[in-house]
Amino acid sequence: MNTFQKICLLLLIVGGINWGLIGILQFDLVGFLFGGQAAMLSRIVFALVGICAIISVSSLFMPNKMADANQQ
Repeated sequence: MNTFQKICLLLLIVGGINWGLIGILQFDLVGFLFGGQAAMLSRIVFALVGICAIISVSSLFMPNKMADANQQ
């Protein structure tokens, strides 16, 4: 996993935690930290999470190197 993929994974984790908090507690952590849902910085974070999710879809179709090594 390269650095770019790790950054994407980190942003996806932040997004997942944020959605979990919204669903369970009705609390938007990103909005709280960056000035509300409509604040520019919050919108940038939301957009980055969405972009990382789209980029990460390709990892579903990548061969699993560890699984391939175990089969040999």
